[in-house]
Amino acid sequence: MSTFKKTVGKLHLWLGLASGLVVFIVSLTGAIFVFQDDIRDLTEPWRKVEAQQSAMVLPSRLQTAALAAHPGIKAEDCWTTYFGPARSATVYFTDKAGAPIMVSLNPYTGRVLHEQDLRTHFFTVIQEIHMHLLLPEPVAKWVVGISISIFVVMLLTGLVLWWPKRKQERKQRFTIKWGARWRRVNYDLHNVLGFYAASIGLVLALSGLFMIFPGILQSIVYVVDGGRPAPQELMETKLDTQQPAPIAAQPLTDVVYRTARRLSPANEMVLIGPTGAGKAPVFCWTYKKALHYYHRDEYAFHPVSGQVLDSRFHATKSAGTKFSDMNYDLHVGQILGFGGKLVAFLTSLICASLPVTGTIIWWGRRNKTKKKKPKLQAV
Repeated sequence: MSTFKKTVGKLHLWLGLASGLVVFIVSLTGAIFVFQDDIRDLTEPWRKVEAQQSAMVLPSRLQTAALAAHPGIKAEDCWTTYFGPARSATVYFTDKAGAPIMVSLNPYTGRVLHEQDLRTHFFTVIQEIHMHLLLPEPVAKWVVGISISIFVVMLLTGLVLWWPKRKQERKQRFTIKWGARWRRVNYDLHNVLGFYAASIGLVLALSGLFMIFPGILQSIVYVVDGGRPAPQELMETKLDTQQPAPIAAQPLTDVVYRTARRLSPANEMVLIGPTGAGKAPVFCWTYKKALHYYHRDEYAFHPVSGQVLDSRFHATKSAGTKFSDMNYDLHVGQILGFGGKLVAFLTSLICASLPVTGTIIWWGRRNKTKKKKPKLQAV
């Protein structure tokens, strides 16, 4: 083996041992989370409703129904989401005890279908482990971020180590010798599966890093846009709090909803943020397809009058901004539908296995016993 490969091998080994546990946990929880919407649709019947021809009720009515059992919680502090014609709407808020509450309602009648405390929800816990390892967020950001950065280096150095020196070795690098001894099978699982998962693993790891360190993603966006951000992306939502504004004739959240529906009629999902205390813009996002976050239009509204202060439509966004918008869907694989999710799931499982098989390889080599030389028998 060349000096270069020996150096890369040492780097691969020690970085792997340093980050292996975190990579294992993050990859395994990521694999579980990939199909969370599909699993929840099968196990939570309140997520689906029968589509109707009638119009959906306004968000103020949904908020009133959702908060009926929570006196003291203000409607302007709620997040309200319409997920499409055949799905329930939700109202999200934090109760007096600090618990995140999600109320699902029939969007055509306003009837409460289910209420859940997200602190104890299975996929909320999985997501928290995946993102923060149940550590305080400021600490988790660096623990997870550094470990995933190391994993990116591991994938690249792994490819260097995998690359065969001679042509006749290439075939064996693509297949697992299932009939060999278990140590050889484990070695092949690490090398062969690692090679197949490397490209998708890089996509999953990098898209995760972009969420942890948004500045990296903004740098990528700048590069994609050729160093010339589109004028629309440079627009800032300005709010003159000194200038009196006319008060909306109906609940502000209803004004926001109706305006968003009118400006983005083809989009299925509508997410309305808190309307607050009238001192900051109210934000609303509409998405072309429910539970997909790539193709979206964005709005900012005046917190008193409901006037549109700013808008960003998907069709007019720059290539860099579109790339940024697709990051979550790319991370969970749903950018390519069910097939993409399946690939992300299998890749995440393989990535979770790599620290395990790699540690077994290291441990086996470290404890390898030298063959004893046979003693000479006296004649």
